[in-house]
Amino acid sequence: MSRFARLCEIASPTGEERAVADAVRAELESFGLEVEEDDAAGPAGAGAGNLFCRIPGVAPGFVMIASHLDTVPHEGPIEVVLEDGIYASGGDTILGADNKAAVTVMVELASRYSQKPPPIGIELLFTVAEEQGLRGAAAFDTSKLHSAVSYVLDHATDIGEVITAAPSLHQMTAEFQGVEAHAGLVPEAGRSAIAVAARAIDSMELGRLDDGTTANVGMIEGGTSTNVIPGSCRIHGEARAVEPGRVAEVIAAMSDACVWAASEAGCEVDIVTREVFRGYRLPEDSPALTIAELALKDQGIEPKRVATGGGSDANVFIKAGFDSVLLANGTYGNHTSSESVPQANLGTMLEVCEAILVEAAKRC
Repeated sequence: MSRFARLCEIASPTGEERAVADAVRAELESFGLEVEEDDAAGPAGAGAGNLFCRIPGVAPGFVMIASHLDTVPHEGPIEVVLEDGIYASGGDTILGADNKAAVTVMVELASRYSQKPPPIGIELLFTVAEEQGLRGAAAFDTSKLHSAVSYVLDHATDIGEVITAAPSLHQMTAEFQGVEAHAGLVPEAGRSAIAVAARAIDSMELGRLDDGTTANVGMIEGGTSTNVIPGSCRIHGEARAVEPGRVAEVIAAMSDACVWAASEAGCEVDIVTREVFRGYRLPEDSPALTIAELALKDQGIEPKRVATGGGSDANVFIKAGFDSVLLANGTYGNHTSSESVPQANLGTMLEVCEAILVEAAKRC
């Protein structure tokens, strides 16, 4: 069984990363490398800490490469099948290529350079709890890093896509308080918290608001029985926007809709909002961007700059002041049972990483 298949079949949903962290650490240590596990498990709500490994190179300086160990939740064991050169799930679960494909590439990179120095030093970071708010990366002490540029291998599209913009994400929870009453005897004595929440949602502008902005209400909880006018209801929503300030504007409008609906019905509402991660737009003169595009061209791949609607650990590293680029890793259908990755893409991503080291050694 291949390294990739072995890693995928180790269950590691967020909060249960212990087994895969131990497996990755054991492989790295078998190469004679020193691996550090930090104390992020507690604050990140993870099953293990982040793993960090440093390999000195020929040229001075370092390049950081990162991926995450956790996956989205799934039911039942993962069975990996390889058919016609494509890895896929043999059952109804995810495959786990997000992000075990990148983890596999990084472990292979460590194997190659454990016996000979790389062109420039490598810092390998395997994060936890990425799938739930990038919490592992947020808990990592970035002062440990010596790297001038960094790369996150975690975008499910064709190799060659270079993500130059990603959104900020703000979340909102609104809890409506109405008045309970018997729905059959005295319904007029009640005030339905669910009806108020529904009115608030109906007044919101949701979906794709513009090219870089989305809004959604994805969860609603409330009521106790069909014969009781519900006295409480909680809704959970989010807003995403690339442009600075836009996400706060949208989440404020969603909050205002909740306040308006509650006021109209004579109900109370408590609203909590929070920033999950901060967005970015890479500058044209980003050294990490230049190096990535040159490395792709070295491999005969034409770089394609794109924006994404999702977040990654790159959001965290850029917020911390690092020149970081999110790269596509040639996986497809992530978070679904149709998730797949061509076997050849693992080799291509490895070659791109090696080319990044060569280009970085010339410029860092």
